[in-house]
Amino acid sequence: MPLAFASALSTNPNSLAALDEVVALAKQQLQGEATVALLFVSADHLGAADKLAPRLCEQLGTDAVIGCSGESIVGVGTEIEMESAMSLWVASLPGSTVMPMRLEFVRTAEGGSFVGWPDELPDAWPVGSALLVLGDPYTFPPEFLLERVNDDHSGVSVIGGMASAATQPGENCLFMGPNAYHDGAVAVLIYGEVTIRSIVSQGCRPIGEHFVITKAERNVIQELGGLPAYQRLIEVYATLATHEQEMVRRGLHVGRVVSEYQDKFEQGDFLVRNVTGVDQESGAIVLGDYVRPGQTVQFHVRDANTADGELKQMLAALKQTRSGDQRGALLFTCNGRGTRLFPAPNHDAEAIGNALNNSPLAGFFAAGEMGPVAGRNFLHGFTASIAIFEAAQ
Repeated sequence: MPLAFASALSTNPNSLAALDEVVALAKQQLQGEATVALLFVSADHLGAADKLAPRLCEQLGTDAVIGCSGESIVGVGTEIEMESAMSLWVASLPGSTVMPMRLEFVRTAEGGSFVGWPDELPDAWPVGSALLVLGDPYTFPPEFLLERVNDDHSGVSVIGGMASAATQPGENCLFMGPNAYHDGAVAVLIYGEVTIRSIVSQGCRPIGEHFVITKAERNVIQELGGLPAYQRLIEVYATLATHEQEMVRRGLHVGRVVSEYQDKFEQGDFLVRNVTGVDQESGAIVLGDYVRPGQTVQFHVRDANTADGELKQMLAALKQTRSGDQRGALLFTCNGRGTRLFPAPNHDAEAIGNALNNSPLAGFFAAGEMGPVAGRNFLHGFTASIAIFEAAQ
């Protein structure tokens, strides 16, 4: 049997009725047995969380299910923002291995470690593996997990997002198999006769020229190219058009080159981080990430047009390739996108639908998105992180 995918979205506020609806719709579409499923629910469904998980596993005939709660929920071409919604994504992946797991972070004298790795997990993850991760931002540190995977399993993509339906610890919900949890993370490692491509659209573009950090401490850039960082910013600002200067005033970002072994740097080569402060007196610029001398950086700006153009450009490369194959996609988009960024609703979901011929899609608005940039996994903000499934070549 070939790979097969299905997805369904319900806005029924009755939790069990909504689940029955999305399962029935997905099973009608799916040509094959369910191998793995992901469920995303809005906050109003959390009261029924303990009933949803076992009911879903029973109806699909598999315990290979993970999911989480989100403030807004994604379906094919649709983003339901801040309203009741439930979205289900199901895949039939013959010839592939699927390993669900629940991970917890345990603090130790050495700093901390993760527990919950399956006993059958291979020491060396096969080439082409991908780890889908959904976590609770109050109790699970995704940066530590990404660092471990980058170090121990180079080349494996980690794609996912942090649950976003809570205002305090204990309010989010995670699903794995027939169980619901309120902390930690759930994940599934997938490898075999499936290719999982990743797209990480950070929604920014570089301005001015790039600089080498010549003095820095932790998350503070003190000098760029031998001059105070703020002075370099003023120099770049003076070269910009009026509308770009306004973009800088609304929100400035710095992109750090991930791989220095290149002759030139383009939009997708940067890991973008927010500028959180500027000290005009000392000339220092404060970032939302650690930096060190010797790294190459460039100032970036973000707006709706830039984010729209970047996402569509990245999707365009997939639009004309292997169009006859069955595909499925998962979207983990920032809760700062949607109508908070774009002038019309459904932007990211519609862009994916247009590029992938409305292939089955599900996802949610996350409080932090995970995905690889230049071959290394990072936690992002204001980003659309997408996993695209298709048959292995």
